[in-house]
Amino acid sequence: MPHLPSKRLPQSGRTLAAVLGLATALALGAAGETRAAPPAPAGPSAGSAQGAGPDRWSDVPHGFASLAGGTTGGAGGKVVTVTDQAALAKYAAAEEPYVIRVRGSIAAEPFGAEIEVASDKTIVGVGDTAELVHGELHLGPGTHNVIIRNLTIRDSAVEGNWDCKDTDFDGIQMDTVHHVWIDHNRFSNICDGQLDIRKDSEYVTVSYNRFENNNKTFGIGWTGNVKTQITIDHNWFSRTKQRNPSVDNAAYAHLYNNYLTAQADPGDPVWTYGNWSRGKTKMVIENSYYQDVQHPYQADASAELVERGSILENTTGRHDEWGEAFDPHAFYAYRPDPAAAVPALVKRFSGPQKQVGDAVTLHVPADYPTVQAAVDAVPAGNDGRVVIAVAPGTYREKVYIPAAKPKISLQGTGQKRSDTVIVHDTPAAYGGSSGSATVRIAADDVSARHLTFANDFDEAAHELNGEQALAVKTTGDRIVFEDTAFLGNQDTLMTDSPKPTTVSRVYIRDSYLEGDVDFLYGRATTVVEHSVVKALSRGSDTNNGYITAPSTWKGNPYGFLITESRIVSDAPAGTFHLGRPWHPGGDPDAVGQVLIRDTWLPEAVKAAPWTDMSGFSWKDARFAEYRNSGPGAAVTADRPQLTPEQARAYTVTAYLKGTDGWAPHARH
Repeated sequence: MPHLPSKRLPQSGRTLAAVLGLATALALGAAGETRAAPPAPAGPSAGSAQGAGPDRWSDVPHGFASLAGGTTGGAGGKVVTVTDQAALAKYAAAEEPYVIRVRGSIAAEPFGAEIEVASDKTIVGVGDTAELVHGELHLGPGTHNVIIRNLTIRDSAVEGNWDCKDTDFDGIQMDTVHHVWIDHNRFSNICDGQLDIRKDSEYVTVSYNRFENNNKTFGIGWTGNVKTQITIDHNWFSRTKQRNPSVDNAAYAHLYNNYLTAQADPGDPVWTYGNWSRGKTKMVIENSYYQDVQHPYQADASAELVERGSILENTTGRHDEWGEAFDPHAFYAYRPDPAAAVPALVKRFSGPQKQVGDAVTLHVPADYPTVQAAVDAVPAGNDGRVVIAVAPGTYREKVYIPAAKPKISLQGTGQKRSDTVIVHDTPAAYGGSSGSATVRIAADDVSARHLTFANDFDEAAHELNGEQALAVKTTGDRIVFEDTAFLGNQDTLMTDSPKPTTVSRVYIRDSYLEGDVDFLYGRATTVVEHSVVKALSRGSDTNNGYITAPSTWKGNPYGFLITESRIVSDAPAGTFHLGRPWHPGGDPDAVGQVLIRDTWLPEAVKAAPWTDMSGFSWKDARFAEYRNSGPGAAVTADRPQLTPEQARAYTVTAYLKGTDGWAPHARH
C-alpha cells in the first residue's frame, strides 16, 4: 500500500504491552485450548503428573513413561510420511529424531521381517487405517525415547503353529530399553508375543491398545533383575489366551482400567489366564473389568499383588491378592475411571483413532525453539494436518509458511490469545510491504487459533518512506483465524492471492483487529465475523484513517465482508473512513468490494465514510452497508445500502463456499 505520512503525532506512540492490554480487554471468543484434539468424554480420564490428566487422544504420555525426563519420541525432528517398508525402515533406524507418519498398509517382506527402531522416534499411523502386516517393530538394547501410536500390527501368525515355539515373530519387541510409550494400537493374530517388553526395560506406558486373537499376548520380563517400571491402562484384551499381561520381576507394574474378555478356554484352563504377577513383581490393579476370564489375576508366592475397585463377571479360578505392592500416587498423579464405565470407554477409545492420527503436534518451545523451526520441520508437500502448539510467551521472530507446506495449524496453548504473541518490528522501508510482515502464509488450508500477531514498529519514532508494517499477510486459500488478534498501524492485515484472477478465501472469527490506515486490505475474499475492529486515532481532527482498502478482482463478486461484529475507535467523531478502493499499480481491473452488515459502528465513522484513492473514485468500487447500528450508522446518498433481496446473496456462506463448498463457519 502507498505510504501515508504523518499518521500519528509523536506523543501518541504506544508500547506493545499497552496494545496487548487493550486486546485482552476487548477479547472475544473462548479461552485457549491446549490442543487441537476434541475434548475428552464426560468423566475422569487417564491421569498425568498434572492431576486431571490428558484427554483420550493426548500426545503427551502419562504414567511411568512421563517420569525421569519424560518420553517425547521424535519431537524436535523432521516430520515424514511413509507408505512402504523401505521408507519406514530407513527413517525408523536413522540416528536423528523423526516423526514418522505411516499411511496405508505396509506388508513386510520376508514374512516376519524385523524393522529396527532407533532412539528418538515417533511412529504414528495416519487416520485409523495404517498398518504393518507380517512384520515386527524391534527396539534393540539401549534404545530410548520412542513413541509408537495408532497402528494396526497384524497377521504374522504361522498357520498350524499356534504355540510358536520355533519362531519369534512378535508385533513389537524391545530389549533393555527405556522411555517408551505404546498407545492406541491394535495387535491381532501374531505368531508369538503381540507386545514383548524384555530384559530390564524401564519407564514404559502401554495405553489404549487392543490385543486380540492371540495365544501368548503381552509378556514383560525375561530377566532376573527387578528394574522395570510400567503403566498399563485402558487396554482391551479379547480372545487372547495368556499373558494379558504376564509380568516377571518388575519393580512396579501399575494396571488400571483394563478390559479383559473371553479368556475362558475349557479345553486348556491351566494356561488360560488374565494378569500374572511373577517372580518378585510388585503389581497394583485398579478399576479393571474382567468378563468370562479364567484366573483373572494371580501372583507367585514371591510376588505381591494389590487389587482394588475391579469388577468380575463370570470369572473362575485364581483371584490372588497378597502383599502391599506400592502406591502409584507416590510416582505420578492419575484418576482412574470407574470400573463400571470401563467396557464402554475401552471399546470406544482403544485401538487406532482418527483423532490420534489426523494430526501431528509439534510443541514450541519444548521441542522446537521457535515457531519457524517447527514450520521448517514440516516436509514440503505435506499431506496431513500438522499442529504447531505454541506455549504462552512472546516470540520475537518472523514466520513464513511457504506454499509447499499446507495444512499447518498454529495454535496458542495459553488461556487467552494475548498469552501467546508472535511479534516483529520490520517496516516496509526495510523489505517492502510483504517483507515487513511478521507472519506470512502462502500455503493453503492453514489455520491459527488463540494467538496474537503483531508488528510493533514505532512509526512515531521514525521518519521513513515506507512505514507500512504488516502483522500478517496471506496469499493461500482456505485460511482460518479464530480467537486471534492482529496488532499494528498501517496495513496491519493483508489478505491476498497469488495473482489477480486467483480467488483465495480467508475466514476470521471471534478475533480482534486494529490499525489506522488501510489496515484490512488486499484482494482475497475475506470474512470477518463476530469480531472487534479497532480504528486507532492518529491524532487528527479531520482524518484518522481507513479501515479497508480492497483490491478485489473485477471478476470476483466477493471481497471483504464484516458481519455481526463491532467497530470501535478512540478517534474523534466523524474522522474515520470505512474504506477506499486500492488499485495496485493503477490496475483498472482491481474493483474493490466491501460489505459491512449487521455491525455496530462508532461515532468516529464519517458521515460520508467511503473515499477516493489515487485518482480512482469510490463510486466505481463495490461498497455497501446493510442493517448496521450504533452512533456511526446512517442511511444517506453517500452510504449505499443493500436491499433485503440483495443481502440474501451476500452472506458468509456465499462469500466462502467457492467451487468446493468450503464452510468453516458451519461448525460453530
